[in-house]
Parts: sequence; C-alpha cells; structure tokens
Amino acid sequence: MKIVIYGANELACLIAANLFEDHDIIIIDDESNNSDSFEKLDIEYIQGSGSNINVLESVGIKSADIFIACTWNDEANIVACLTVTNMTKLKTVCFVSKKENVDSLTLVRGSKYQRELMIDYVLWPEELMTQEIFRIITVPNAIDVENFANGKARLLEYRVVDGTKFLNKKIKDCNFPEETLIVGITRNEELFIPNGDSEILLNDKVIFMGSSYSLDILANKFFQENNDVKQVTIIGGGSVGLMLAQNLEKANIKIKIIEYDYDRCVELTENLKNTLVLNGDGANFELLESERVGESDVVVSVTNNDEKNLLCSLLAKQLGVKKVITRVSKNANANLFEKVGIDVAISENGAAIDDIENHLIKTDVEILATVERGQGKVLEICVPFNFKTDTIMNLQFPCKAIIAIIQRRNRVIIPRGTTQIMPFDNLIIFTTQEDADLVLEYFKRV
Repeated sequence: MKIVIYGANELACLIAANLFEDHDIIIIDDESNNSDSFEKLDIEYIQGSGSNINVLESVGIKSADIFIACTWNDEANIVACLTVTNMTKLKTVCFVSKKENVDSLTLVRGSKYQRELMIDYVLWPEELMTQEIFRIITVPNAIDVENFANGKARLLEYRVVDGTKFLNKKIKDCNFPEETLIVGITRNEELFIPNGDSEILLNDKVIFMGSSYSLDILANKFFQENNDVKQVTIIGGGSVGLMLAQNLEKANIKIKIIEYDYDRCVELTENLKNTLVLNGDGANFELLESERVGESDVVVSVTNNDEKNLLCSLLAKQLGVKKVITRVSKNANANLFEKVGIDVAISENGAAIDDIENHLIKTDVEILATVERGQGKVLEICVPFNFKTDTIMNLQFPCKAIIAIIQRRNRVIIPRGTTQIMPFDNLIIFTTQEDADLVLEYFKRV
C-alpha cells in the first residue's frame, strides 16, 4: 500500500516505523527534515503543506491508498483531509486532540446535513487510551484486556509475581480451568508462544484466551479476584481524567480526582456527578497520605507530563496501592516505567497506531487486537469454503500460532487438539507479529 502522512512529529515517526517495511511511506511536513528518526527509515520526505494541491499532486496522491493527517494542529489536519477527499477517493484518517472537533466531525458525518462522507476515520488518541485504561481497571490484576465474540470470549494478560500459584510450574501441570488457553508469554520484553512443557517464571507476562466464564474462574482461582474494584484515584483532570471518571461513574465505582489547576477543578465538578474533585498536586506525598490514596484499589496517573506521572505513580506504590496505571506520552518510556515497578504503562500514540493497523492497513484479514506493543497479533480468519474438514492437531501450520476461539454460527468454541475445523468457521488466532502473514497465507493455500 502507498501511505501518505502529513506531519513529521513523534506520532508520524512511530506510524512510519511500524509500516515502512511492508508499505510505501511518504511524509509531508511544512518544515524541512531535521529528524534523525526519519533518516533511519526507508521513506520519502517532502517539504510542504498537506493541504496544498500542488504538493499533494507532486507525491502522486491519486495513486495512494491512505492519507493520514497527524500534525499537532487539528484544523490543519481537517483541512488537509478535506482537500484530499475532494481530489481523490482514497481513505482519509484525521487525528484530533479536542473533543469539540470530534463532535463536529461526527455531526458532519452522521447528521441530516451530510451530503457525502467527508472524512473516513477520525482518531482521538486520548479517547482510545481512556477506553483501554477502563477495560484494565475493571478486571483486577490484569494488565491487558480484550473482548471478542460479543463478550463471550476474552484475552487477559497477567504478570507473574511472588505468590502466584503457578510460578515455576510447567503449563501442562497448572490445572487451568477448561476453555482456557495460554497463548503467549513475554519474558525479558520478548514475546513467544509456549507449549505444554514451557515453564512459567517470575515476572513473566502471561496471556490467556478463552471463554469469559472460564477466565472468571481463572481469575478467582489463581489471582484472588473475589472483590470488584470499588475505589479509583485519578491524578490529572484533563480530557483523559474526565472521560475515565465519567466511564467509572457509570460502573458505580467510587472516584477521586486530584487536579492542580483550580479552574479545571470547577469544570470537573460541573461535569461529574459522583466524583470527589480535589484541588492539589498529585506529587505531594502528604496530600496523598491525608486523602488516603493508599486505600484505593487502583491509581491512574494521566497528567500531560511523563516525569510527573512516574513520580505520582511511584508515590502511590509506596503508599501500598496494588495496581497503578500510568500514561506515557513518549512510547520509549513505557518499558522503562514498567521496569521500575509501574504495573501498566499506556501510550495514547501506541493506542492510535494499534487502531490504524487493526482497522485500516490489513484488508484481507482482520486484526482484532495487538498486544505487547505490537509483538503479538490476534487475527480473525474465515475458513474458506473449499477447506477440507480436519482436526487442529492435523493442521500443519508453517509457524507457531494458536487457534484460541472458533465461532461457528451462534456457537463459541474454545478448541482442543481434537476439535475439528470446518469451512466457514471464523477462527480467532493468536500469533506473533512476524508470523501473522504466514498464518494468512496458510489458509489461502488450503
């Protein structure tokens, strides 16, 4: 695919770095290229405006497949996407950072005033990140959560700590509930697909897939999740803090927000019904102590400053909070934060890139989810009509992959080796990023 990106910032660099090996990437920016990051990538760089017709024609916009506008200026992104829409029929992706712009573009796309679809895909990274944080909060101890098959099946990821019941055991000896599969293990930042003889070690991040019911049993048996999350403290009352609090209120969870700016506190109070809003510094240890933040089930630090988020999170850990979720603006900081003890570090840029890869880039296979910062993929593949019915154990995959879920008409099946695969089954398959294309090619050949 030919992908044109307007904007030469960190987000654009991350998008290009994730896609350039398999796609032709052209970057357009108003400034000349002064970034070493782009120099390291095999991409074309053009100086100019993404809304300038002459510039767009010079990059061959009519032969492109996707146009992504991701400058830090919402208005520039919107104008560029509208210009491209008027010139071509390719897909347009517009990044925005303000809720009012999301609302306005949604109005244009879905209201009675709409004449034709103006912008195909509007992305607000902060909203995507908020949704991810909410999913993780509502499953105690899990560090990643994905739902499939209309909620009948799930993916849960847990970190192995001292006291975990299956620590230092082989998978085949763990006696996990039926309809539960371990599909991946991340060790020393490297994801691999295990087998029954794989041993689970301290600090491993273990990825389970299975029926929602079986994973609830798993949680209660191995992770002592008998109590729901009842109290959450949010540090930072910006867009993410507000949206997260609104979602948590709907789930009847008790919430505190600590926000430094007094005027913003007033706005939060006006927009939230059952949230305690505190005006103060989330990095003030005495404030955290006096407000009993240590009694929170989860603390989420979502200010706009990585360093402050790290400090606030470490203070929360010192107070004894079991689960701390931290926002990171710079993708490179995510692994560092987890190394120093933060349970979950989430980047809005990472969430946005996952969304682009999962819903826009792959056209012949659907990527349902991306885990471990792109190392693992959850694919959905429909078995072709000419497939010869056979058991899973007889399939000769060219790579390591696990068929975790089968959707057969209205049934959801968590398979075993003896389970048959039939034509028109929808398979949800876990594999690594580098092997995803091999899995797809296998089902094309059979």
